[in-house]
Amino acid sequence: MVHFQHTTGGDVDSRAPRKVLSCPSVMRDSSCIDFLQWALPQLGYRWAGFRRVRRQVCKRLARRWAELEIDSQGAYRRYLETRPDEWAVLDGFCRITVSRFYRDREVWRVLGEEVLPRLAAKVSTTSHADLRVWSAGCGAGEEPYTLSMLCRESRAPSLREAELRVVATDLDSHQLRRARRAIFPPGSMHDLPTNLRSVAFEEIDNGNLRLRPAYRRGIDFRCQDLRREMPRGPFHVILCRNLAFTYFAEPWQRQILAQLLDRLCERGALVLGTHERLPKGVYPLTSWSTCKAVVEKT
Repeated sequence: MVHFQHTTGGDVDSRAPRKVLSCPSVMRDSSCIDFLQWALPQLGYRWAGFRRVRRQVCKRLARRWAELEIDSQGAYRRYLETRPDEWAVLDGFCRITVSRFYRDREVWRVLGEEVLPRLAAKVSTTSHADLRVWSAGCGAGEEPYTLSMLCRESRAPSLREAELRVVATDLDSHQLRRARRAIFPPGSMHDLPTNLRSVAFEEIDNGNLRLRPAYRRGIDFRCQDLRREMPRGPFHVILCRNLAFTYFAEPWQRQILAQLLDRLCERGALVLGTHERLPKGVYPLTSWSTCKAVVEKT
């Protein structure tokens, strides 16, 4: 890292050339990989989860290096050593914002045809008729809004009649602001069935689509870091997909899983990402169906 010395004395030649630091606008992939493999474990993350999405993080790092006038990963490591508060900035760069409506169609099919109707029918026999769901890492709202559409347009009477209550949490305040606006580009809806898109959205300026108010009801967006804060529960369904069990190191995974199970009702459903696996251990969970991403608390 290059330091510039500022002086007020008159013995410095003002005509002396200043050193100009050239900062890369795009970080070399090999350099980024090397840095992330060093830094991620110190933040409680696992490199394997970031391998395919690392370019999103690398672009943010490159911009940060340019801002700090840093030209190498070694210089940034030294900066982190002298500025402990920079670790929080780096942690923010590791938030992966990749989502879309109806992501992983088979998961939503199982939820819509099997899991949610059965749970809604069970709830209808109790004094509390709310079907309570937690969407952890909700991003810009694609997941909780998909859930709302699925329930309100279901063919199962028990599900249509259930009072859906969703707590949707995310650490990224910018994403949550987008979620509350409920305006989305067409590209986020490639997987969404045509009938849901046509009934739930209205087209506005520039080809974007706005979710109709009926599908926003019952969703409570909250800014929370899953590692430090969770809604109290209990919940009939918890969706924790492509988050803790993809990006977090195993100690964090175990701790978070224990807290998820504490908040999940008996016979409730925990929904994972299709490529995720729980940390090794024995848990009160069994596969709900042929879809391994949905497990039931026993």
